[in-house]
Amino acid sequence: MAVRKDTIFEQVLAPIFRNFLIDQNALRAFYESKDWKTEADRLTNPQVDYPRYYQRQNFHGIENGYLSVEAAISYDPITQYALPPNESWVRQGLIDAIQVQPMRILDLGCGTGSMALMLKQKFPQAEVVGMDLSPYMLVVAEHRAAADNRAITLRHGQAEATGFPDGNFDLVTIGLLLHETPAAISQAILQEAYRLLRTGGEVLVLDGNQKILRQSNWLTNIFEEPYINDYANGSVEAWLGAAGFGAVQSQDIWLLNTLTRGVKGISNTVQKPLFADLEARDNGVWAAG
Repeated sequence: MAVRKDTIFEQVLAPIFRNFLIDQNALRAFYESKDWKTEADRLTNPQVDYPRYYQRQNFHGIENGYLSVEAAISYDPITQYALPPNESWVRQGLIDAIQVQPMRILDLGCGTGSMALMLKQKFPQAEVVGMDLSPYMLVVAEHRAAADNRAITLRHGQAEATGFPDGNFDLVTIGLLLHETPAAISQAILQEAYRLLRTGGEVLVLDGNQKILRQSNWLTNIFEEPYINDYANGSVEAWLGAAGFGAVQSQDIWLLNTLTRGVKGISNTVQKPLFADLEARDNGVWAAG
């Protein structure tokens, strides 16, 4: 597994993670517990063509990025510390902001299933579908779902071209995905979310605070994030509006993250604050993007 050596993570943080924060024995045992090729092949959609922006890039300093076992098994142990003050608190900000009572939910870029499992816990009667472009991440998500005894559906595919029918979902969530795609792909993902939602359905996007990222170059250099500057210089609110969403509003989640909500089929009019119940907690001190 080749990694870049010039990122802040590799120079400063990686030794701390490896020596003190991550249980290397547990990680090795998990790695050895599965036939990763067989499991990944089982979850792979043979009709999926990996786009160039994904296939030819390293992510987080790992060669081949998310198309590797190493990225999949190390994602959760690292992310629990990379989203301060607490990964679950940051993700819970999205859960708490949901306005609809969904029966069908799609989590785009589901990764190892963290958000999809939280959605299933919140809405146990709903069908929760998680989609990701890495079959290795889906293997971990399947493992976690079985361990939690929560039934979620996992699909291998592109967030910008899911293949699902129009108006098929009540809620689409996109957590920590857009900063890992080129700006044009981020906009295509939001257009796809609009197509997939029924009228009155909502999209919730949780990702790094673009204003903070624009003003803090050091944040964009902690990990190897090839598209972070594209993301930082864009506007999720503007992208949602351009995709057709109305009632677009944003709320900072622990300072360094932003939650942006849009509704399909409602004009962009002023509404009462959508996140009033989060304000007390989200006036906390700091977080990550």
